[in-house]
Amino acid sequence: MSELVVVTYPDVYRAAEVCATLQRLHHELLIDIEDAAYITRELDGKMKLHQTVPIVPTAMGTGMFTGSFWGLLIGLLFLQPVLGMATGAAIGAAGGALTGKLTDYGIPDSFMKELGEKVQPGSSALFILFRKISVEKVLDQIACHGGTVMHSSLSPETEARLQAALSAGVGPQRAA
Repeated sequence: MSELVVVTYPDVYRAAEVCATLQRLHHELLIDIEDAAYITRELDGKMKLHQTVPIVPTAMGTGMFTGSFWGLLIGLLFLQPVLGMATGAAIGAAGGALTGKLTDYGIPDSFMKELGEKVQPGSSALFILFRKISVEKVLDQIACHGGTVMHSSLSPETEARLQAALSAGVGPQRAA
C-alpha cells in the first residue's frame, strides 16, 4: 500500500532540495518512491507544478508492447506480410508509446493543483507517494529542512512523529 505525504516549506527552493534528497535516498534503497512532485508559489501568486519522477517510461513500455502487437496483427492481415509486419509494428509501437506517455500515473495533477492553491505565496510544497521507507534513516536526512505536514495518509501517530521531527529541525538520532 502506498502512502502520500504533502509537506509545505517557507520558501520556493526547499521543496526541490528535499525532493532531490529523497530521490538520492531512493537510489540508496532507503525509500521506494512511486511518485514525487513539488509546487512552487511565487510572491506574485503564480503556481508552478514540477513533476520529478519519470513514471512515464513504464507506461510507455506497456503501451509500446500492446501497440506493437496490434500493429503487427493488423499489418499481417491487411498489408503485405513482411512489409506489413514491420510497418504495423512500428506504427503500433509509436501509438502505444504516445498512449502510455499521456496516461497520468501516481499523484493526480488536479489534486496537487488544488492543494497548491492553499500554499502561501513565496513558499513551496512537496508531494511524495511512497511504498516503503526506512523511517529512521530518511527522517534523519530530511528533518533538517523543517517543514509542515499539510496532508498525509499516514496514521495519526506516524504523522505526529514526522511533524515533530520536521518542527525540531533535527533527525531522531540527533535529538537525543
